[in-house]
Order: sequence, then structure tokens, then C-alpha cells
Amino acid sequence: MEAYLDNSATTAPCAQAVEAVHKALSLVWGNPSSLHRAGLEAEHLLQESRAALAEKLGCVPGEIVFTSGGTEANNLALFGAAMALKRRGRRIVTSAVEHSSIAESAAELQNRGFEVVYLNVDESGRVPEQELTRLINRDTILVSLMAVNNEVGAIQPIDAIRRALRFAGAPALVHCDAVQAFGKLPLNPQRMGVDLLTVSSHKVHGPKGAGALYVRSGVKLQPVLFGGAQENRLRPGTEAVPAIAGFAAAVQALPDCQTARAQAANLRDRLVQGLRTMEGVRINSPPDALPYLTNISLPGLQSETMLNFLSQRGIYVSSGSACAKGKKSRVLRAMGLSDAEIAGALRISLSRFTTWEEIDAFLFALNEARMNLARK
Repeated sequence: MEAYLDNSATTAPCAQAVEAVHKALSLVWGNPSSLHRAGLEAEHLLQESRAALAEKLGCVPGEIVFTSGGTEANNLALFGAAMALKRRGRRIVTSAVEHSSIAESAAELQNRGFEVVYLNVDESGRVPEQELTRLINRDTILVSLMAVNNEVGAIQPIDAIRRALRFAGAPALVHCDAVQAFGKLPLNPQRMGVDLLTVSSHKVHGPKGAGALYVRSGVKLQPVLFGGAQENRLRPGTEAVPAIAGFAAAVQALPDCQTARAQAANLRDRLVQGLRTMEGVRINSPPDALPYLTNISLPGLQSETMLNFLSQRGIYVSSGSACAKGKKSRVLRAMGLSDAEIAGALRISLSRFTTWEEIDAFLFALNEARMNLARK
């Protein structure tokens, strides 16, 4: 049987999202900025979608800025905050294990004269709280830390950032890339103490091409794109209403995250039990990682070779972040893994639709790969 276990890269659109996209494309295809009836219908659907996402995040609709996805939202957060606050300081604090859209944005800001410092992680991939205290100072204007690491599932101490900022007397905004956490952990930006928060549609069984940035009321960002008044002038251009409607439908279809997380934990436990029976398999994810994501290594085997072997048998996993496109993992390097462990890494990621049969199919095929490829 086929087993799709690459849900951290993208998820299959749920039926509700597909129906919403089809309806918007077929019936509500007007430009939401137009003042005639077709435009007003599209605007109404856009605002309904904004309200659905805001309800899920416990914020007001006006705090939601729709984007094309998580990467654009992360870019808007970093560049928008840095440029808005550059007169108050130059230090930006982020971690060594962020998604490439954060890492590369931070590198570009450093090229533009900002000071970027990187939080170290421990062997579990988690940022120790003392690292925040060590690196955050009075010149810090932005702290960006992901809620859940996209390669090993480590849950980061977002709630500790505000304490470190108060201790340092820093004027910083707090940004959280919550793409891997959305729909899996309870998220409320206000309770989390964050000013900016990124989510993405295609990670929660919605369509690709839609994402959002929560911007706390009163926070001023400098736009990075120009050409229209849409999305409070922070994201000009005609909104992708069908994708956004699909995003909202997927969000509304999300189950209770605690119940779904318990189900994922049962599947993860079955996966881990099976992996522990295989000699030479190293589990890289910490025991308290988000159960939807498990990273392993088979030192002596190459990730690409294993991926091809598994794919030929209908088993779909990854070697790490999809955006890295095969590059060696910065995350595993920061965690202290060896070259052989990094070269033989696989990421298995679940969704609420993952079945016991898929887990068993993966374990059978992985063991087959381990036995066959080791002989070559």
C-alpha cells in the first residue's frame, strides 16, 4: 500500500477546502476591491475567511494579513519589523534552526547593516532559556523563534522570550513562525506574548498559495511590497480569494488539537517501537517533540538512496525541510550530529489522516531498505 508520511512538507487538501476553492472559483470570482455586486460578494467571502482564521487564533479579524504562504509572511515579519524599528536598535535575535525563509531573511538584514545573533540549541534541538537571556540586550528590536522545529519537532520556549525582553529592557517585537504548530498546538498570540505570528494553509489540509501573518493591533510594520491598498497596505495586490477561502474552510474543519495530538502520539509511539527493533537506526527527535514529526538517521546509508528506494514502493517521506531541496541539514548540524548521521537522515511526518497501516507499511519498507541497501 502507499503511505504518505511527508505532511510537514505539505498535506492533502481536505474535502471542505476543495469544495470552498471550487465554489469561489465558480461563483465568487469577482475582484474583492471592485465596488459592484460581484466584487462585494468576493469581499464578503474574504472577510468571512479572515474572521474564521481570527477566531481560531483568538484575535480580531483586523489583525490578520493574508499572504501567499508562510515564506512571504516570514519575510514581511522580519523586514517589516526591522525597518520599522531600526532607529531604536540594530540587533535581531533568531535561532540556528529556523526555516530557510527566516535564516535567509536574517542574512540579508545582516547585509543591510543589522546585527544578527543566533541562539544555540541543545542536543534535542531546543533553545535553552538561558540562551535568550544571554543574547537579548537593550539594542534588540526583533526576536524570531519558531514554535515547532520543522525537521525534528522540538517545541521551542516561546513563552520565555517576554521574560528575557523584560529583563534586558529591550524594545523588541516578538515573531513566531507557527507554521508547523498551527492546528496541532493551541495557539493564541496574545497569551503567547507574540506580536507577529505566521501560519500557512497547505500545512493544515488547505490549498497552496495562502498563508497569513498575525500583526498585533498597534504594531507598525514597514511594507516590503508596494502597489495597492489591500491587506492594510502590507500586502498589496489582488487577494487570492479561492485559496484564502480554502484556507478558512480547512481551518474550520480542524479537529480539537488535544484529541488529534493524542491520536498522533499513539501513531508516533507505534513508529518508534518499530524503529527500535532495527539495528543501526538513530532517533534524532527528542521524546517530548511534537508527535506529528519524527526524525531518524541510518548512518552508513544515504538519504537520497533511501528516499528513492522507499518512493518506488509508494512510501513517501523526506530527508528534511522541503525548502532545503536536498541540502545538508543546518538543524541536525546545530544539534551536534555527525556527518554520517546527517547524510542518512529521514523525516517522517504525520497528519490527522495518517493510519496504522501506513506506519506499518513504512516500517516494513524501511527495514527492507536497511537490509538491501546495506549490502551494496
